[in-house]
Amino acid sequence: MRLDKFLVVSRLVKQRTRAKALCETGDVKVGESAAKAAREVAPGDMVRITFPQRRLTVEVLEVPRAKSVSKDKARELYKILSEERLRGPFDEFDPE
Repeated sequence: MRLDKFLVVSRLVKQRTRAKALCETGDVKVGESAAKAAREVAPGDMVRITFPQRRLTVEVLEVPRAKSVSKDKARELYKILSEERLRGPFDEFDPE
């Protein structure tokens, strides 16, 4: 299954166009290298997604055959390895 499609089916990203955009800007890596949207994913792949406010690293456990899966099944497709909050634009603001 294509990486961008996996991100949507697993509900890690809500829209396929957003998943493709994240891949195009280099914000999605498989292993240590930036991955294109058309890259095939397989069980055991480590996927790191950098969102504007957080970075998420998951291990692909299963690639579904269906175009969509239930919400409960989507959670079983990956395992979260790490999740870190990134600094936002107002993190340095101190009102005192």
